[in-house]
Amino acid sequence: MPVPLLHRLFHVISPRRRPVDGSSRVLIAPLVARSGLTTRALVGGLLAAAFTAQAVGALLPHVPLLLAATAASLAAEGVLYRWQRGMLSLFARSHADITVRHVLRDLLLVVGLLRLGEQHRETVYAPLVAGLLACYALHCATQAVSVLVRRSRTLPVVTRNIDASALRLTPAPPVLLRRPGRRLPAFGLPATAGLLVTVAADAPLAGAAGLALSLLASLAGLGALLVRLLPGRRPAGEREVLDWFDAWLAEYRPTVGLYFSGGASSAYQANMWLEPLAGLGGRPVVVLRERFMVQKIAATDLPVVCLPKVSTLMRLEHSTLQVLIHPSNSGKTSQVLRIPTIKHAFVNHGESDKLSSCNPYAKAYDQVWVAGPAARERYALAEVGVEDKDVVEIGRPQLDAVRPYDGPPTGRYTTVLYAPTWEGWDGQPGNTSVLAAGENLVRALLADPGVRLLYKPHPLTGSVDPRAGAADLRVRELIRAANRERSGTRPSAAAELARRTAELERVTASAGRAGADQVERMLAQSAPEPGRAAAVARAAAAWDEAYWAALPAGEHQIVTDARPALYSCFNRADLLISDVSSVISDFLASGKPYAVANTSGLSEEAFRVAFPTVAAATVLTPDAAGVPALLDAVRRPELDAFAAARAELALRLLGPAEPPAQERFAAAVRALSATARGHRERMAGRLAAELPGQRRGTRPVTPPPGGPLG
Repeated sequence: MPVPLLHRLFHVISPRRRPVDGSSRVLIAPLVARSGLTTRALVGGLLAAAFTAQAVGALLPHVPLLLAATAASLAAEGVLYRWQRGMLSLFARSHADITVRHVLRDLLLVVGLLRLGEQHRETVYAPLVAGLLACYALHCATQAVSVLVRRSRTLPVVTRNIDASALRLTPAPPVLLRRPGRRLPAFGLPATAGLLVTVAADAPLAGAAGLALSLLASLAGLGALLVRLLPGRRPAGEREVLDWFDAWLAEYRPTVGLYFSGGASSAYQANMWLEPLAGLGGRPVVVLRERFMVQKIAATDLPVVCLPKVSTLMRLEHSTLQVLIHPSNSGKTSQVLRIPTIKHAFVNHGESDKLSSCNPYAKAYDQVWVAGPAARERYALAEVGVEDKDVVEIGRPQLDAVRPYDGPPTGRYTTVLYAPTWEGWDGQPGNTSVLAAGENLVRALLADPGVRLLYKPHPLTGSVDPRAGAADLRVRELIRAANRERSGTRPSAAAELARRTAELERVTASAGRAGADQVERMLAQSAPEPGRAAAVARAAAAWDEAYWAALPAGEHQIVTDARPALYSCFNRADLLISDVSSVISDFLASGKPYAVANTSGLSEEAFRVAFPTVAAATVLTPDAAGVPALLDAVRRPELDAFAAARAELALRLLGPAEPPAQERFAAAVRALSATARGHRERMAGRLAAELPGQRRGTRPVTPPPGGPLG
């Protein structure tokens, strides 16, 4: 195999050394995918061979073989932790975790010592064996104590942007003490090294010295963990934390909240509603269910509470919370819908003509908030049980960031944003254009020397269908190849971008050090300083300008990070090419031309009838034959036959421009909050009349005056 290909293979196998642009991964990803099982078998076989050789060297005995095999076994452990971390869980499931492997390695060294020594030497080696056993006893004790420390630091409520200092929060123990996979090799290395020297030079003192170092390190680690279990050093207990949370709810008196549950890659669905929620004023709160999601929520000053257990979640029933808005459906949504004192509104994380935009689950909510009349009609036609009286049009408050159309491109390049959606769960062939049309579309765009391409695939692309992921990688390589052929000078704004990046990281970074646990992050992410939200907004806007200014004018871009955001790409693009998804609905706010790839197998006429959001779009076939004419229409507005249709469709999809969507959103919150307050008052009166003797000492929570925005 040529050296360059080996170099690329190394980068693919190593997750920490993988290039940012993924070029190596693109070239050999199919090879790695086909040989994944072979690679794991090879790594496992090498480690097994090292242990086998070590056993043979110990039993013969053969000192060079024993030393070489032990060294090879230690090196294989290093390779596992550096480049093949996925193998660690495989070994653990096979009951061959780090502890078993380490014990076996040292045991074989002891066997070698006993085989090498004469009868009278066994008494010399006996203390070494005893010391080794003591090391492993300390390891087991340390692991048990580390579990107790972790449990004491696993609080029933996790927060951000809330002062939780009353809970006696402290920094986390060092990662070395918390993870046995790191602790045992580090603390046990002196003992293993000492035994190796003893085998090689018949020097029992070297083994004793190594064991002594390991024992001291283990004792120090155990002591450091035991101190954290002292009453004054551990965080508050569960009862104390829950009482504190109830007191915080009573003091903060939240009125409206964002409820979200989902996987790590779905955090964008909640993040897009943070600004509209913050714009309501009053006392909003973000309610999460997964602990890891606390750090996935974007920079915000809103209080964030994570309530993993249903029993803790139910404490919201006795709070002042009146309305929860839901940007997505999840299995855990049904749990919060059981709270009768809260009204629930489904706002979705985007609207499109896909079936997911009129899911039957929506009828479980009190109201469904949509952007415009088209979504109302969509629910009516779908007949999924959502009544028209429960549909409220609020527009899309997020789209205030999208700049309106200001004419055709005037510079050297026409910027085209290709933003395909993902393959979806239902297996419909027309969900994403990446599979059937992606490469053709990109080739046709790159063939025009006046095009600058921005490629922003959906973050879930390839998560269901590996073929979509492979097609995405091929598209990326086409773009990189085109960039290699297009020369251009990089602007001098790179230094400014670096400065703006550092500033943005400074104002948004509050999660503490890399090894922090949830308790330490709660301590670091306390109540925000006044004005932090405005500082973050200014830093993000400055970064955005610096990012685009730092790029060569004609360089194609693959945009996969959280920044620049989708709406920032909208503002830079002269044309959007996408699929049937919420992306085209949102892009209509700009008034710019857009095109939709038809990979459904339907005729163009049937495609337009089936998907009303395509009414004002140029429909492209999978062979991308219409791309040249589309580009001409973008550059010459007199050829644009859909300008009037786009304005009309935007009104149907997004609603009127006045009043602004944020005002309509706030009005919907106020109206539903009033409904929630009325329901509480009626239920309180009914309970007081029907069960006077069973409700003694309990009073319904009185909502704050002035409604949710008061």
